[in-house]
Amino acid sequence: RPRRTATVLLGTHSPLQPSQVVSVSLVGSMRNGAAGFQRVKRGWVWNQFFVLEEYMGSDPQYVGKLHTDLDKGDNAVKYTLSGEGAGSIFTIDQTTGDIHALRSLDREEKPYYTLRAQAVDINTNRPLEPESEFVIKVQDINDNEPKFLEGPYTASVPEMSPVGTYVTQVTATDADDPTYGNSARVVYSILHGQPYFSVDPKTGVIKTALPNMDREVKEQYQVLIQAKDMGGQLGGLAGTTTVNITLSDVNDNPPRFSKSFFHLRVPESSAVGSAVGRIKAHDLDIGKNAEVEYTIVPGDGGAMFDITTNEHNQEGIIILKRPLDYETKKAYTFKVDASNAHLDPRFQSFGAFKDTATVKINVLDVDEPPVFNKPSYVMDVYEDTPAGTIIGAVTAQDLDASSSPVRYSIDWKSDLDSYFDIDPVEGTISTNELLDRESIAQHNISIVATKLNSPVLTSRVAVTVHVLDINEFPPELASPYETFVCENAKVGQVIQTFSAKDQDLPTSGQQFSFKSPKEDLKTNKNFTIRDFGNNTAGIVTKRSGFRRRLQEIYFLPVVIEDNGYPPKSSTGTLTIRVCGCESDGSLLTCSAEAIFLPVGLSTGALIAILLCIIILLVIVVLYVGLRRQKKKETLMSSKEDIRDNVIHYDDEGGGEEDTHAFDMGTLRNPKFSHVINTVFLNKLHLDKIPFCVYLVGSRFIPSIYIQSATVFPFLKLNCI
Repeated sequence: RPRRTATVLLGTHSPLQPSQVVSVSLVGSMRNGAAGFQRVKRGWVWNQFFVLEEYMGSDPQYVGKLHTDLDKGDNAVKYTLSGEGAGSIFTIDQTTGDIHALRSLDREEKPYYTLRAQAVDINTNRPLEPESEFVIKVQDINDNEPKFLEGPYTASVPEMSPVGTYVTQVTATDADDPTYGNSARVVYSILHGQPYFSVDPKTGVIKTALPNMDREVKEQYQVLIQAKDMGGQLGGLAGTTTVNITLSDVNDNPPRFSKSFFHLRVPESSAVGSAVGRIKAHDLDIGKNAEVEYTIVPGDGGAMFDITTNEHNQEGIIILKRPLDYETKKAYTFKVDASNAHLDPRFQSFGAFKDTATVKINVLDVDEPPVFNKPSYVMDVYEDTPAGTIIGAVTAQDLDASSSPVRYSIDWKSDLDSYFDIDPVEGTISTNELLDRESIAQHNISIVATKLNSPVLTSRVAVTVHVLDINEFPPELASPYETFVCENAKVGQVIQTFSAKDQDLPTSGQQFSFKSPKEDLKTNKNFTIRDFGNNTAGIVTKRSGFRRRLQEIYFLPVVIEDNGYPPKSSTGTLTIRVCGCESDGSLLTCSAEAIFLPVGLSTGALIAILLCIIILLVIVVLYVGLRRQKKKETLMSSKEDIRDNVIHYDDEGGGEEDTHAFDMGTLRNPKFSHVINTVFLNKLHLDKIPFCVYLVGSRFIPSIYIQSATVFPFLKLNCI
């Protein structure tokens, strides 16, 4: 199989020599009568061309040349180009294979282009070899200066910082190719800002270069930083930025008074808590480092005053703690210290961070107006109070040495309808007409006190007059109480607590008292009323031993009285029921019929007991009926009267002729049986032998005829 080789001649701007070529081995074969080419080996594939960026020539820029050894120079080979920019940016001579750039290229816009080339038969358009891909790279030139994308910069550093203290870092970027030459190698330098600061030429880190820079001397610094490419060499492009550096404050200055002595004057009429003067210590620092604390040094006059700091301007405000009196003391002298609230231990070696000044305060004599003994007054008066009734008084006095008399008056603007009047000398306030609470419930008047020897000096005080509602409704029990007392209650036991209510308003201030009526105190031996003093009272037992079978319900009257004007009272009745209770006082029952029922038995058990009793009674009645019928038949069949054999005794009777002792006919007569038996019993002389008779139906039967009479004890009538 014959070998064929295609060669590519590189462009003149390639890093390789222009005469250097690349061989491509092709292998051709004949298959089925047609020749075919198959690439079996490529000794070295060089697939990159170079083109210079920003080319400014008038002719198209030559890039390189494509060539194959199949090209014998007879114009039988045609070269084609495809890919990025083919035809628009890059063009190829189809005959010679020369590649040209049609326009200027910018590497920063696109650094390389990927294209494909192929050699074909110019007549048949049949590929002479496979398509080959290659790259045209735009070769960089130094056409971009370094830029500070984040500038201008702002930074701060504490004042008094040592040399080399970090301030900030600046960064410049260069759009040129950092891998080719020094076009993107940036070096930093300071154009303006020395000798205070320095910059690292490689990193752009700015540091302090001068020690003990004082903010109070200079606070703002503007530093100009330059970034230059080409490693800072001559011909390199440069960019600049500005860095504004501020020295931040530290507490390196103590406060200082502008003078060592302050003289103040204060009227004796100054109110306690008022500001009587201001002093100030200046601090060159700012912010919290300039905050000043003032303290009064204990000593003469220090107890009369206090001092605080005004947060806005750091002034010391002297405040009066106690009232001043010119006649007692005319001047006070004390010392004040000013110090920083926030100390920096680094600068304490500079000295004491405080300053001291002397303050002298002179008290000025003032002719003062009268002073009321209260800041305000509150008075109460009932509606419909007669005119001229005194409802209260105000008092004012002159505290000056002259002690002038005081006269009182009502400000007419506060009492346009003249509801009240005031005694000008005594200060007593009285009603001028009838007051109606429904019209005006509260009056606010202003009383004026004037010094007699100086009428221009006056003072005022507010007086509030509340018109109270007249008591119209008597109190009553708060609710119908259901009260019970246990049968086992003890003497002095509180069995019920109750309260009262009143329809008068307001309800918040009502007070009630409770007591028993006078006539009930002596007659009632069962219960009494105890007033607890908190609008409640209790029912207290006066004895023990209450029994429902004796009296089930008690009625206890109670007198309730309110504190209204005028006071009103009413009598209520409390109903007390006697109930059975446990030993601990818990209620069992209050019904009267429960007395006869077994305690502790349920309803079912009681019903069962009653049924048993009824069945037993039926059995007894049936039994008695049967016995009675049997006895009747026995008596009727006997020829002899049973009464002849009741008892035997040794007395001799009169025989058959004795017809006066017993009449047998009468004895047999049921109507006279009870008489006969009585006589019969009186005839017996049984002093030692007990004898009983029983009532069976309408007959009296001796016990000797009823052998089992012991089971019928309820039939027994009499025993001797």
